[in-house]
Amino acid sequence: MTYNEVQDPIEPLNRYFFDVNYALDALALKPVSHIYRDALPEGVKDSVSNFLTNLSQPIYFINNILQGDLNGAGDNMGAFFTNTFLGFGGLFDIAQLDTDDEDLGQTFAVWGIPEGPYLVLPILGPNTTREAVGIVGEYFIDPANLVARNNDVDNFALIRAGVSAVDKRAPSIEPLDEIEKNSIDFYAAVRSLYRQNRKSLIMDGENKLTPLPDISFELDDEPTKKDSISLLIEEDDEASPSVKKSTN
Repeated sequence: MTYNEVQDPIEPLNRYFFDVNYALDALALKPVSHIYRDALPEGVKDSVSNFLTNLSQPIYFINNILQGDLNGAGDNMGAFFTNTFLGFGGLFDIAQLDTDDEDLGQTFAVWGIPEGPYLVLPILGPNTTREAVGIVGEYFIDPANLVARNNDVDNFALIRAGVSAVDKRAPSIEPLDEIEKNSIDFYAAVRSLYRQNRKSLIMDGENKLTPLPDISFELDDEPTKKDSISLLIEEDDEASPSVKKSTN
């Protein structure tokens, strides 16, 4: 299998940064996420997640507008104003609208921009070139970041990213450990899972063509490590799927 067949032309460099990020995760992010998950009450963790989601509603709104999803944009603004004013700044999800995460990478996909090669970024982790450009662009247009910069709030984006990373890492500790344990190539497994998750996000969770691999760890009928990673590689070899509202 060549690098280009899985859209990973710089795989050696990507593997290097993957190892760097793995070490950083083991040294810092994973232990902090363990403490966050095990030491804090569920209500506190829910409030942190609610606050981060509410803080992101304006950028979700912008992306839904750019994607032509006016209903989604309306839900974003309804959730933001309701939870900001009635939910104590977003600590409580009063609106209960269950809005989708919408980022600039998804918007580019809806516009038909190809995902480009797979790219592992230091600290930021798995990406494609399309998503990487989206991350940079979103930093400058995110209303929360703009307000923070205009009010001289130092390191707002860095602190927000750090808290968000811990909040998202905490529930994935055991699942990622299981995937690593049952994979003969953890890098390839993460690459495949990242792509499948991005496809699902782009299609608002309605991707029925290439679902996430269903890897069972039950003792009965347990797949071998080779079988598990083969599932992931087969998914990784598939072409980019159609995206919501348009094709790539």
